[in-house]
Amino acid sequence: MMRATCDLPLAVDPDAPYGQNMSMHGGQLPETKPDGQAYEVIKPDAQWRERLTPDEYHVLRQAGTERPYVGEYTDTKTRGTYSCRACSAELFTSDTKFDSHCGWPSFWSPLAGESVVEIEDFTMGMRRVEVRCASCGSHLGHVFSGEGYGTPTDQRYCINSISLKLQPIE
Repeated sequence: MMRATCDLPLAVDPDAPYGQNMSMHGGQLPETKPDGQAYEVIKPDAQWRERLTPDEYHVLRQAGTERPYVGEYTDTKTRGTYSCRACSAELFTSDTKFDSHCGWPSFWSPLAGESVVEIEDFTMGMRRVEVRCASCGSHLGHVFSGEGYGTPTDQRYCINSISLKLQPIE
């Protein structure tokens, strides 16, 4: 897993609906990983907008946050693999999903290997760690450590439902 720092300013519109002010970057995400390597999946902004709904685009490509407790996968118990909604890269499995009661799906670990990129983020006036898809760079959510959930890693990958697509086990 890769970790870097992000201190871009938060773009805030006081008249925006709830969730719209939670965009960290105020625009399209970078095409390179923190180490300077290009993401495997790169598309022009127009293609991302065509492929994704406006809400999906806002979260995945503008680092927004969906409202808590409204996501498709927040409470699901369906077994399967969670993939990036933007590029279909496999990210998490239901085996690492747990009930954190935070309003978003929570996982204690991503898939083995380099499925996600972690970037230190100071845009909200505190230290957080942003989680992005390692294939396309889309924003997924944040990871938090040391909260005492009793998971094997003591981590909570707090991921926007709208960033994911579940492939159920048949």
